[in-house]
Amino acid sequence: MIRRSFPTLIGAAGIALSGTAIGRTQADAPVVSVFAALRAQAPARIARLPLRVTGRVQRVSADGDAEYARQWPGTYFDTAFRNGPPLIRIGAGAATYRILLDDARSVVLVRPEPGFYRLTGVQHGTHRLRVQIVSESQAGATRFGGFYAQSGTVAARLVAERRQIEFIGDSHTVGYGNTAPNTACTQDEVWATTDTAQGPAGQLARRYGAGYQVNAISGRGVVRNYEGGAGATLPVAYRSALLTGVPQPVQRSWRPQVIVVALGTNDFSTPLRVGETWPDRAALHADYERTYLRFLRQLRAAHPQALVIVWATDLAQGEIAREAGRVVALAHAAGDRRIAFVPVRRLAFSACHGHPSVADDRLIADAIGRAIDARPDAWKTR
Repeated sequence: MIRRSFPTLIGAAGIALSGTAIGRTQADAPVVSVFAALRAQAPARIARLPLRVTGRVQRVSADGDAEYARQWPGTYFDTAFRNGPPLIRIGAGAATYRILLDDARSVVLVRPEPGFYRLTGVQHGTHRLRVQIVSESQAGATRFGGFYAQSGTVAARLVAERRQIEFIGDSHTVGYGNTAPNTACTQDEVWATTDTAQGPAGQLARRYGAGYQVNAISGRGVVRNYEGGAGATLPVAYRSALLTGVPQPVQRSWRPQVIVVALGTNDFSTPLRVGETWPDRAALHADYERTYLRFLRQLRAAHPQALVIVWATDLAQGEIAREAGRVVALAHAAGDRRIAFVPVRRLAFSACHGHPSVADDRLIADAIGRAIDARPDAWKTR
């Protein structure tokens, strides 16, 4: 919890000043100061700065002011400004926020209290500011309240990325525990070491200077979740703005040229249990192939020109990759020529609970990147 007697959240060396609100910063990063923490209303004489949202959100009202509820990982919010430092309004919910100034200098806030935060140490001039959620939020939605201009701060033109990539998957796409130093992790450690921005999605987006959306949930499969667990499978949950089943409105500004999909790890990484829907592995394979192919066709109908990359690891004695590859072959046979399969082999799986590490994520991104680069028309006009 933030102790209100402290004027700043992060010291010059990036040392946390209070319990669960932890700050980490690059050496040359601006400082983040607490401004009226827990205060419900915006301070007088300031106005909202325009912002762009990337990721699925629901616009909600808090104390008469608009906020954005989000639950899918990797959501981020951009603004641009000139002169004085802006205010950032953090809403309710446990999340890890990476605050990037000009895509270079960054500060990380872990579970900050709701309230207004000020960037300090920002030079006059025109700047781009991004607030990025890098943790997973299956337990519940979190909220972001936007950007505010103090006296002297004015909005600047915010240039949108021309390239867009969508990532669909499970924990490997989320970046589950990917910054952990070993495989033995508590659930709290998994949460704290998950960094979607350092996962394959964030790495590929930076490589191509692309905007990116991550629609992934740890533990979910195409027809079967991990160990046959409860919860909507990913193709079902994909329809929702949050993980509550509320339908996602059409996002007219979201038109990805590339869609990267990785599903099947949770369908096949554990044995079938007595009482599950499928009497044997062959029945599970048939259901997976049929449902995955239908899901890919739905993506194709929504994005007719997108390049779709399906990737899979060699876990489960190669069963995941064989089944995913077969689905892509079926899509090819049905006439889809803008889809490719990428097998990813020889990962170390040295992060939490045998998940890919950041180094593994780099290998995954490299393999997908080679498939994208092999298609000269990958980034053709949408």
